[in-house]
Amino acid sequence: MRKGLFITVEGPEGAGKSSMMQRLIQQLEEEGFRVTGTREPGGISISEQIREVILNKENTEMDGRTEALLYAAARRQHLVEKVMPALLRGDIVLCDRFIDSSLAYQGYARGLGIEEVFEINRFAVDDVMPDLTLLFDVRPEVGLARINAHVEREVNRLDLESIHFHEKVREAYLLLSERFPDRIVKVNAEASVEEVFHQSMTYILERIRATEQ
Repeated sequence: MRKGLFITVEGPEGAGKSSMMQRLIQQLEEEGFRVTGTREPGGISISEQIREVILNKENTEMDGRTEALLYAAARRQHLVEKVMPALLRGDIVLCDRFIDSSLAYQGYARGLGIEEVFEINRFAVDDVMPDLTLLFDVRPEVGLARINAHVEREVNRLDLESIHFHEKVREAYLLLSERFPDRIVKVNAEASVEEVFHQSMTYILERIRATEQ
């Protein structure tokens, strides 16, 4: 049986991850790969219910540690119920957000500490980490402008944070890309849709070939 490949897509708000993921999944399937597409928080019923609590715009009083623990809980259930079975089948799993989001948003931007949040999530993921992470890099002012222009997009509690918060999120992602250069590759998400697609597919196909050698 072919070993599965776990690929995550990360980035600040308005980076264009979700729409690009659909195109990447379609292209990979056309090339003959079996793909499971999913998202965090969510992907399965329990995690989607937790997502509703986390991202509810009314929950402005939520404590940062509560937020981090909820994300980790949703991540654990999603991992054991959807991601791991797909990997065991030999699928390519393409996931919109994973552990790096918690490190960037709660660990760094919320000031809880990257290492502290990493410890919470090590317990949740049980050493299961992505084989490849595409970091869709976009400046906060560009990403937030896209959100404001996209009236059909879900506006969640994190979208309402200050520009300073979103600057910290981007800063965290760039720090993480330096810390994990073998796993995290940067994609210029301010480029054209075609360029973003080409960059992303190139990185994915390179990693697939590397694992098959």
